[in-house]
Amino acid sequence: MNPVVILVRPQMGENIGAVARAMTNFGLSELRLVAPRDGWPNRKAMEMAAGAAHIIEGVKVFASFAEALSDVQHVYATTARPRDMEKLVMEPAEAMGQLTEQQRGGYACALVYGPERTGLENEEVAMCNTLITIPTSPDNSSLNLAQASVIIGYEWWRRQGLPTPAKALPEVAPREDWNGFFSQLEGYLDEVNWYRVADKKTIMWHNVMTMFLRAQWSAQEVRSMRGMLRSIWERRRLNTD
Repeated sequence: MNPVVILVRPQMGENIGAVARAMTNFGLSELRLVAPRDGWPNRKAMEMAAGAAHIIEGVKVFASFAEALSDVQHVYATTARPRDMEKLVMEPAEAMGQLTEQQRGGYACALVYGPERTGLENEEVAMCNTLITIPTSPDNSSLNLAQASVIIGYEWWRRQGLPTPAKALPEVAPREDWNGFFSQLEGYLDEVNWYRVADKKTIMWHNVMTMFLRAQWSAQEVRSMRGMLRSIWERRRLNTD
């Protein structure tokens, strides 16, 4: 199963079209957009997507990043790592080697790119498993969205011709299950004022999400944890009534 490409809040139709064109160069076929700035469909995207009209026509649009990830199990994002968040960081070749191993093991994976000007927000970075950094010259370290997609696409495509045997990997829950778990857990923590210091809540919550996602639980394990949390919470309420 080839990885899907997700553009989060893309700002320019030309960049969307250029990414679609790069996808055809390297054998990728499914493009998802999260809240594109100029709406969808976009004439400029079609004009820029030489040879990739089928990808533009098949674009799926989502209102939120969480919805776009609902059927994905492992998320790779090209972004700088927030200093206060512990995330696995890899260069493109290493990351695409890991992704190829996962896809051959049956995992659904996604390649994520943030908005051109600002990149992904911390809340979105917290929802990703692995961050990809592209080494560049310090004289000009910024890459265009389409340029970044070419580099990542090339490294993924190059790996497809290498004899990497499929491994029997454990089942991993799709993000739809994780989203439900995080919503439940965040509600409980809010009710008991777990964060205590209000201005630290955001980073503490991002680190909690990162900690759980690192565990790579199966769908059954997520359901079991949700059931345990619910039982503890209900017993607590009985004892406090």
